Amino acid sequence: MENHLNKFSIEAQCPVRNVLDRIGDKWSLLVLLVLDEVETMRFNEIHKTIGSISQKMLTVTLKSLEADGLVTRTMYPQIPPRVEYNLTQRAKGMLPHIHNLVKWSEENMADIENSRSNYGT
Repeated sequence: MENHLNKFSIEAQCPVRNVLDRIGDKWSLLVLLVLDEVETMRFNEIHKTIGSISQKMLTVTLKSLEADGLVTRTMYPQIPPRVEYNLTQRAKGMLPHIHNLVKWSEENMADIENSRSNYGT
């Protein structure tokens, strides 16, 4: 059994840890969900839609998602420069799983909040 569990102990070789480290932050899933709602968005549109994310954090998040092949960034050579973001096929393949998580969250949030308030009492 120990050999079977080794796949979780070596970070670089553990796909679950590797992927969740990248998309499990505070903003990545929200950005993916926003881009799923509107196929193509500009930086400021994403920023306004999410609201509470700083421009710096949105930039970092988009670069991370782009590096993982989940978001494409298209820059148009015009003045002022126009940059648009879209989901890739890889991200679209992940979306049903994200939507399942969203549904589960919506169905269980009240119970989770209740458990949190009762914890330690």
